[in-house]
Amino acid sequence: MLKIYNTLTRQKEEFKPIHAGKVSMYVCGPTVYDHCHLGHGRGYVSMDILRRYLEYSGYEVRYIMNYTDVGHLVNDGETGEDKIERKAKAEKVDPIEITNLYIRSAEEDFNALNIKPATFNPRPTQYIAQIIKFVEELIKKGYAYEVNGSVYFSVEKFPEYGKLSGRKQEDLIAGSRVEVNEEKKNPLDFALWIKATPEHILKWESPWSLGYPGWHIECSVMSCDLLGQDTFDIHGGGNENIFPHNENEVAQSEAYLGKKMANSWTLWNMVLTDGEKMSKSKGNQANLKDALQKYGPAAIRLWIASSHYRSIMNYSEDSLAQAKANLQKINDFVLNMEALATSENPDSNFDVKLYQERFEAAMDDDFNTPLALSVVFELITEANKLMAQSSLGPNDAKKILAFWKRLNSVFGFILQGQAEIPKEILELAKERKAARENKDFGKSDQLRDKIAERGYIIEDLKDNNYSIKEK
Repeated sequence: MLKIYNTLTRQKEEFKPIHAGKVSMYVCGPTVYDHCHLGHGRGYVSMDILRRYLEYSGYEVRYIMNYTDVGHLVNDGETGEDKIERKAKAEKVDPIEITNLYIRSAEEDFNALNIKPATFNPRPTQYIAQIIKFVEELIKKGYAYEVNGSVYFSVEKFPEYGKLSGRKQEDLIAGSRVEVNEEKKNPLDFALWIKATPEHILKWESPWSLGYPGWHIECSVMSCDLLGQDTFDIHGGGNENIFPHNENEVAQSEAYLGKKMANSWTLWNMVLTDGEKMSKSKGNQANLKDALQKYGPAAIRLWIASSHYRSIMNYSEDSLAQAKANLQKINDFVLNMEALATSENPDSNFDVKLYQERFEAAMDDDFNTPLALSVVFELITEANKLMAQSSLGPNDAKKILAFWKRLNSVFGFILQGQAEIPKEILELAKERKAARENKDFGKSDQLRDKIAERGYIIEDLKDNNYSIKEK
């Protein structure tokens, strides 16, 4: 039975999809004004693993992740420059060029990380007409008001405001992130539509002014449009945005729908660098492209999976180096199993089902990937012990490989398997094995050198088996 921690209720809850066999899921995507850092990688890999496990469990997942391409102002507020416009002005290009550039960059990173494509990747600039209609409806229902060309959501009209972040309205008013704005009836009221200043580039005609949407309204409109104007199953995102972004989403969506926005809020935690939040403003970001080049995507996915998605991660080169070493253990094991699958060793009736049950139990407990990975390494240890004793045979190996294939459909590691080895190298390896069986060690050494010249290493295993990997 799958249980997921729900930030809204602050407890683990049994997952019950709204529609049997189907899951509707919306994840807040990045604001596209710069390249992604490891914090982005942590979040979207975590959501990818979550999605993959839902699919592993038999669900059809409709997965929406947006790219924010307008309306996200500096300091997450309602005044000042748009983050994208500021970047565009600095580089002296059109804002659309900036968003297209960094969307392509993000997609390159996500593809490299083997993150499954979303069902849809909407952008707010594609939804201006729908945003305007959504705001008009909130005004009509009495939840919003217009002042001097800007439109604000009236928090006092939504008594449950603060339920997601768990804060009282009076405490929020005193909070540092609430801006003073004389136009507002209440300091907590937030912008749905903002009248543009003359220097603002991204702006559209509306019934109230030439302006642009507030950051928060965008996710409400896009999720509502793409997930059926109804409550959906899971809302994902970073827990740093619980207030004000997610809190405001809840208020405006539920005011519009007249029902709950999402049944479960599943939010990942941040990545720290030397104990501080990873952010561009602090200059402590670890560029995702650099990390991909240095460690490889599978090692990064393993590093991310080694921590629970709700725990804080601390970035260090040592931790990623360790993940890379652990990945090599997994890779070598899979190669050994592929070689063993064609051996003549006696079988041991290895109980793969036991490990599968423990893996699923870990993942069913709020996607506990560290515990699930520990099951993987226990399987490796036990299988290696039996293999060293010549007690693991081809059928055992085939069962293990079948389990690994299913398990890796969740983790999404890209490993070097025998199937990826060029046919020429595989033939040379078979020839070398025959030479060793005939005790022609001179020829065996020649063939090993020939394999090495072509960029591969052959490692001898017990009972004249072998594994092959790239140098």
